[in-house]
Amino acid sequence: QVQLVESGGGLVQAGGSLRLSCAASGRTFSSYAMGWFRQNPGKEREFVAAISRYGRSTNYADSAKDRFTISRDNVKNTVYLQMNSLKPEDTAVYYCAADTITPATIATTPRGYDYWGQGTQVTVSS
Repeated sequence: QVQLVESGGGLVQAGGSLRLSCAASGRTFSSYAMGWFRQNPGKEREFVAAISRYGRSTNYADSAKDRFTISRDNVKNTVYLQMNSLKPEDTAVYYCAADTITPATIATTPRGYDYWGQGTQVTVSS
């Protein structure tokens, strides 16, 4: 079992920055890949970024490239999403997720992850 708890969401003006955190507990943190997704009401959950077990590989959605950075601290059992130059269209509930089934890969779809946090709201005002 893996438990995930996100934090760091909030209200920010366009052009601002936020750093989301996701604290993990349960299994050894470095044994699984991690991802960030986001979702708005009535829409599908959308891939944002993912990072491999040891942080050597990352993958980003086109919408996140050059603005967002995913990182992890395997000592603190935490994955981060640094979001810069935020836009109103980044408004969503952001979820972190753990892939304990195929940890050697970096999945980009929700089906690739088996544990999820409760989500944290990010609102970007124009």
